[in-house]
Amino acid sequence: MKQIYLDNAATTQVDDQVAKAMIPYFTKKFGNASSLHAKGEEARNDLEKARETIAKAINAEAKEIIFTGSGTEANNLALKGLFWYNQKQKIGKNHIITTRIEHDCIIQTCKWLKTQGVEITYLDVDSEGFVDLKQLENSITEKTFLVSIIHGNNEIGTIQDLSAITKICKKKNVLFHIDACQSFTKVPIDVKKQEINLMTINAHKIHGSKGVGALYLQEDLKRKIIPLLHGGGQEFGLRSSTENISGIMGFAKAVEVSKKSDVQTMKKLRDYFIKELLKITNTSLNGATGDKRLCNNINLSFQNIEGESIRGLLSLNGILVSTGSACSSHSLDPSHVLMALGKSVLVANSSIRISLSKYTTKQEINQALIQIKKTVEKLRKISPLVKQNV
Repeated sequence: MKQIYLDNAATTQVDDQVAKAMIPYFTKKFGNASSLHAKGEEARNDLEKARETIAKAINAEAKEIIFTGSGTEANNLALKGLFWYNQKQKIGKNHIITTRIEHDCIIQTCKWLKTQGVEITYLDVDSEGFVDLKQLENSITEKTFLVSIIHGNNEIGTIQDLSAITKICKKKNVLFHIDACQSFTKVPIDVKKQEINLMTINAHKIHGSKGVGALYLQEDLKRKIIPLLHGGGQEFGLRSSTENISGIMGFAKAVEVSKKSDVQTMKKLRDYFIKELLKITNTSLNGATGDKRLCNNINLSFQNIEGESIRGLLSLNGILVSTGSACSSHSLDPSHVLMALGKSVLVANSSIRISLSKYTTKQEINQALIQIKKTVEKLRKISPLVKQNV
């Protein structure tokens, strides 16, 4: 059975060009970038070229890119590192503002920081997932040191208005961090023009390998953050650990080969897919529409049947989707993102997430449509909830 992979928000297939770029760093160019001999210098030179490639993509300086082991690590470094600095300097700021629709790594980091004395404000969102800007402005106090907001949501695809948020943060003199793991290379980001202070990105969402991410850290903030890891002082003293050169080179290549045309193709396929799926009765789209939605994201609720049952049956037929964030898929609790949109538990639990990639074809989408329609019809025939509502 041929599998049709539609879970690209969880991870992506490594691009052949990326894999080719990585291979030499396993076998020939295997030096440690901290070593002072020829192999080490070779690794260091290539590492810095990769740093420049990624920095250029967001209009940053190369020295503002801090490589990490994941997006999760970069998010932790941003939030915890800034708090620890404020605590050490006794600045008196202990307030973070975030949203109710963040990735689990932000939610869990904030929960932990609360045990350390940090006050957390969770912003509400509207029915499409957009931040309440008035609430943001009113929530900022003299103790607020960071606003951290996901740029393109990993579950519902909603893209926040960075300019509007930045305007408020700048007015209130508060640092602004975004989690751009899902939006990077899909949505134009210019950290200088959009005045972003910190930004998290990673490789495996853009056809790079797993195990490598990065934190964009505005140059003047590098002395205002305390690292999570202490050791050899790599990454400007902010992330000790021997750099994952092969992964970093793949990351840079993935950025290099990303194309606007791929984004446009995904948008067209996404819109076609959504249009056809909404022909199924009692089906609704979760999140924003058009250009305010990530080009590859679809999140739908199918009334009166469980999303987990849909996912399971589709998987048996070779159609691979998810019921939310892959990082929290082990939980049977309703999606905190959908609940924040005001959905009922019943509607939230009837949702699936479909995410495309540059490799997704219309033929695959048409095959998936057939299976999804059959699956929904089959489950509704046996659903006790449907029978109750007859």
